[in-house]
Parts: sequence; C-alpha cells; structure tokens
Amino acid sequence: MQVIATAGHVDHGKSTLVRALTGMEPDRWAEERRRGMTIDLGFAWTTLASGRRVAFVDVPGHARFVTNMLAGLGPVPAVMFVLAADQGWQAQSQEHWEAIRALGVEHGLLVVTRCDLREPGPALAEAREHIGWPVVTVSGSTGQGLGLLRAALDRLTGALPAPDAAAPVRLWIDRAFTIKGAGTVVTGTLPAGTLRAGDRLLLAGEPVRVRGLQALGEPSPQVTATARVAVNLRGVGRDQAARGMTLLTPDAWLPTDTTDVRLDTAGPTAADQERVWREAMLHIGSASVAVRVRPLGAGTARLTLARPLPLRIGDRALLRGSGRPIVGVRVLDVRPAPLRRTGAARTRAAELAAFAAPGDPVPDAATVLRWRGMAQRAELVAMGCDPAALAAPAADGWLVDPGTWAELSDRLAALAAAQPGIPVDAARTALALPTRGLVEALAGSRPPLSVADGRIDAAGGLPEPVLAAVGRLRAELAAAPYRAPEAARLTELGLTARVVGAAARAGLLLRLAGGVVLPAGADTAAARRLAELGRPFTAADARTALGTTRRVVIPLLEHLDARGLTRRLDDRLRVVAAP
Repeated sequence: MQVIATAGHVDHGKSTLVRALTGMEPDRWAEERRRGMTIDLGFAWTTLASGRRVAFVDVPGHARFVTNMLAGLGPVPAVMFVLAADQGWQAQSQEHWEAIRALGVEHGLLVVTRCDLREPGPALAEAREHIGWPVVTVSGSTGQGLGLLRAALDRLTGALPAPDAAAPVRLWIDRAFTIKGAGTVVTGTLPAGTLRAGDRLLLAGEPVRVRGLQALGEPSPQVTATARVAVNLRGVGRDQAARGMTLLTPDAWLPTDTTDVRLDTAGPTAADQERVWREAMLHIGSASVAVRVRPLGAGTARLTLARPLPLRIGDRALLRGSGRPIVGVRVLDVRPAPLRRTGAARTRAAELAAFAAPGDPVPDAATVLRWRGMAQRAELVAMGCDPAALAAPAADGWLVDPGTWAELSDRLAALAAAQPGIPVDAARTALALPTRGLVEALAGSRPPLSVADGRIDAAGGLPEPVLAAVGRLRAELAAAPYRAPEAARLTELGLTARVVGAAARAGLLLRLAGGVVLPAGADTAAARRLAELGRPFTAADARTALGTTRRVVIPLLEHLDARGLTRRLDDRLRVVAAP
C-alpha cells in the first residue's frame, strides 16, 4: 500500500476527485457534506491497474482548518496537489505548497481539475511557477482524464522509495474513537516499521497492547509501512488517546521538550522573537504543540515545547507564528544541554553552524557524541544516529568521544598520582562517570595505571618520592593551575629533571618547552577554557583567560597547536579546533 495526501485551496475539488477515483465518500461528517467543504481529515482508498493499493488522506483547504491540513500532510510520502482550472492559484494553494516544500515532500502530482468548466492553460501556467511535478488535467464531475490520472498515480506509487519495514514504530494518531464491543481504536499513517497484533507499544509513556489491526477496512494480523492503519488497543479508555499522540516501539524513542533545529526557510530573529514568535506552534506528524523559540545563530534556534514529543535528529517539522509564513525546521539535536552559563548560547550556535544552511546535512553519531562527551549506544540510536561506524572507546554500553576520553584519562592519571590507591568508586565519583566499567577501561588504557582489588595503582614502578613531588606540584597549582613554577621552585618541590622525566613518561606530568611543567590534563582543560571565549583569540587573550604569564602561555599554545586542540588562523589569531 502507498499513502497520498491531497492538497490545495478550499473548494478546488479535492474531495470530488478522491470520490471519483475511489467510489468512497472521504468527508466523514454530515456538516462537511452539508457545507460541501472538508473541515477534518478524510480517508478513502482504491486499487490501481498494477494491483498496487493507494490510500488517500483528504485534507481541508480552508484557512481556518490549517492545523487539520498539516496533521494530514505530516506523515505522508507523496501529495496530489489539486488546482481548479476556473480559479487558478489562490491563497491556500500557496500555503499548502509552502507546507509541502517545508516538510521536504519530494514526490507528487499536480492535478488541474474542472477542465470541463475552463481551459486549464492559464491555471497550469500559474502553478508551474511553483510546482515542477508531473501534470494531469481532469474533471472530477465528468470523469474526463481520470484514466490518465490513475496511470499517473500508478507511476508515482511505483517510484516511491521503499520504507524500512524493520524500523521502530512511531504512529502519529490522527483519529481516536470507540467501537462497541471492541474498545478504543486509533488510526494513523504508518511511515516506517511493522505493526502486529499482540505488539506491546507505548502510548503517552504507558504500555499498551495491540488487540487487532485493520488496513483499508480489512482485518490483518500485521501491517507493514507505508500504510493507513487502524489499531484496536486493549484496555485503553477513549479519553486516553487523541490526535497528536503517538504509538511507539518501547525503548526506541526519546520524548523531549527541548530541541535544537535548523530553520530551512526564513525564520525568527532575536529582534522579532518576542513580537512574533512568543506563541509559535510546532507541527510534526499529526501533533500541534505550542513552543517558545530562542534564536541561536543564523539559521538555528532552540525550541522549548509545551509537552514532550518523540523526536529524532533529521525529523522535519513546521513552525507557525502569528502573522508569519510557515517555516520549515529540521531537528539537529534531541535533549540538548541547557543554556545556563554566560556565553552558552553563543557556543551552541558555533557548534550548530556547520548544519545551519538549508540543504546542509544533519549531525552524525560522531558529532552528537562529541557534543555530549559520552552517551549510551542505545540513546544515540533512539536519537536517530547510527553508531555502528564510530571509532570510539566503549564500556558498559557507553560510548565516549575520543577527545573526552583523552581528557578523562589525563584526569584519572592525576587523581591516581594525588591519591595513590584511590578506590574505583571514588574515582568514578570524582570524574562524574556513570559506571565503574568506564573507570576500569580508562585505567586499562593508560599505563602504568592498573586496577587491583577495587583500587587504582598509579605507581607503575615509580618510587614514592616521585609521586610525592607530583602531589606537591598539584597542591601548589590548585588555586592558579597555569602559574607554572620556575626552575628553582621546581627543585624545591623535589621535581628535578630526572624526577620530571620519570613522571612525564608515566603520564603524571605535562612537560613543555622552556622548562614549563604542569600536571597531566592541563592542556585539555586549557582548551576547554579557551573555547568559552567563543571567538578567535590572541596569545594575550589566552594569557588573561588562563591567568598566567607569557613564559607559560607561548609553549602551552604551541603544544595545543601540535595536539590539534587549537588552530592558527593567522600570525595573531587562533581558534579552539573541533575535536
């Protein structure tokens, strides 16, 4: 089965055309038939000459029912755009086309109707300024051109990409009702995955069981995408299901009330946010949710939703603000970190900049992992990322960004040097790691660290005087981490050239040019602090940010350049490089 939505201005003959193609009445309500105007979603279906079955979602064209129209367009793979020859391109023609374009629907037909009333050339010429799809001219009332339209629909459905039948289910509910003797039934367009009788799913976070399924009015033990499907739910009250809710495969989705997005058409700016976008609505699938919009950078924004939705990176949605055209959005991150610190929004905008222009790709698993530092493999999958090709350290189901791993390794080595024999659990708490396994994996990757009897051994053959000297240096630099002691003070601390060499080889000290000695991990920590500047910086800027002297900052910056943690733009300016 394939599913096609209608689109077009009110009273251009969408429902008449569906009725002529299917022999079914798509308008469900007596009021719709009385007024001759679709006000809610209608559904009908037919079998084409090839044997392919196609279901139509007939959407309302009137401006007052745009929300209902978007609920029908949201989950479908193709559109039949209807334009009346005797009326031409109208206001809702434009609005529907903007919604189709913003949702990224690439497949469709342009159908010019009422060709018995007026020659279709002028209306077709108007439509051709917007739509490049194949064209069929018809009359829904006389039947003229219906054979050509059926053939065009056959070609269209045959060319649609095959959905992933093994994908997790996310069914956006567009109707919910009760059938006597059966209970609650919900309907929707299944864009991917497979539903089976007996499946356990989630509805509003609560487990539910599929009692039975119907597709195109016929009972079925299973329904595979793409399909219109009716799902009979066991033990669910009618008031527990409504349009805009979802049926989900358990543990496969991350409901979120915060998401970072790309604006694929002209969107909000900081100047007009309060005036226009304070009461914006987000439309995705069949859902319509109030959102607060916070512009981040050119082409990106953070959306705070009035209620959580199961979103994935790459999802397309629509944003509507009072008095503004429809804006297409593309989800770039799910559950992003809060913007609490000064400069956090600027830093976040810089992270999203590579994905900010319409047509840009969306972030991959490596990028999302870098943003978070670490994440559970299952969480990345639920966010829409494929971690299969990630070259990232892993333990206990967690993946760690390589740059974060190196930083944690340095910090663990420093901890173990300062507290010989530190318990694994104490190190886990100090490093804010979620599992013991990550601590043990870090220790195993950082000789001479090792784990025995639940404790971390950092000696690796180093004598106690060396460990004690390293500990004294760390204590001295606790308040000012980059005020590296000069040679005489290093000697006073017991850090002779031989001791420094041994400690550096063991990974406990960072030895830089010019006799500068710092604790292990000082370089990655410096890169983090410089990143907070949010702009290119000079050596003088770095000296101020790190609270140190030119004697220390110059060799430190050269070391950061060599490690790829910073990158020169010219003779004066550097930036912190993306890991």
